[in-house]
Amino acid sequence: MTGSVDTATAPLWQRQRRLPDFFIVGHPKGGTTALYEMLRRHPQIYMPDLKEPWFFVPEFWPSAPLSRRHPNTLDEYLSLFEAATPGQRIGEATPSYLRSHTAATRIAEVQPAARIIAILREPASFLCSLHLQLLRTDVETEPDLRKAIDLEERRRRGDALPRYSTRPQALRYSEHLEYVEQLRRYHAVFPPEQVRVIIYDDFRRDPEATVRTILRFLEVDDTAPLAVIEANHAVRLRSPHLSEVVRSLYLGRGPVARPVKAAIKALTPRRLRHDAIAIQRRMQLSKPRPPDEELMLELRRRFKGEVIALSEYLDRDLVSLWGYDGVD
Repeated sequence: MTGSVDTATAPLWQRQRRLPDFFIVGHPKGGTTALYEMLRRHPQIYMPDLKEPWFFVPEFWPSAPLSRRHPNTLDEYLSLFEAATPGQRIGEATPSYLRSHTAATRIAEVQPAARIIAILREPASFLCSLHLQLLRTDVETEPDLRKAIDLEERRRRGDALPRYSTRPQALRYSEHLEYVEQLRRYHAVFPPEQVRVIIYDDFRRDPEATVRTILRFLEVDDTAPLAVIEANHAVRLRSPHLSEVVRSLYLGRGPVARPVKAAIKALTPRRLRHDAIAIQRRMQLSKPRPPDEELMLELRRRFKGEVIALSEYLDRDLVSLWGYDGVD
């Protein structure tokens, strides 16, 4: 893509424009944010402030106005990495790349030498955490996880979708857990030595050791000091309905919301409006309730086959590690 540029005479911004050397492709709620934060502090690694560019998954791009934060063109995408120095490895982290049916091929077409990092988490706990995140980010409005999962088939047909959901595709909960199929898509276009699969439990138990293995995988100094970081603790919304109302006002959707938003916008500075939204969001967040053990057992039964298949695919006993050996 940049092969036609004469690096001796090209402007500095063109000479510095490079595609990422590695991609953290997912999953969400599997430690991707903590990994991103730890890696980007390494002197030989550059990762942009925008953690999730979403560039290779246009089918998942959020609806306006959130999409304005994300690059829509190649020039915009490459500009994210302009500050990298020539000796640094460039990376980005977009968890939806793993779930996408096309992201692996798109990445391989432009960067066949890329290193790929995927993080996988036990299915039942992953769905609990994902559901809470989708509630917090206004993608989901059904506060009961069992009901939300039961709605999946209707939502796949376009029914029972939240009115103002910015990413309704994420509500197909079972599609997040097609671990083997997701990994096969990357192994189909990248050699095995360029794909590294991390198990969330390993990362949680010893984040420093896990990150050092990733640094060796990326061929950078694995002896550099590391700051252990935890990020994105699970939270729940006290009132999803109130959050949806605030969201509709913020987006200006609906016959009442549009004039109200216009009035608020005319009378209130932009920074103050955003601060007010942020304060409201913080007030709506609280610690999650303990998971429903009956539902957790049902989910483990439902996804035991996937765990068995993943264990065989990775040649690692995840059935025992994740406690599925006691699930009938």
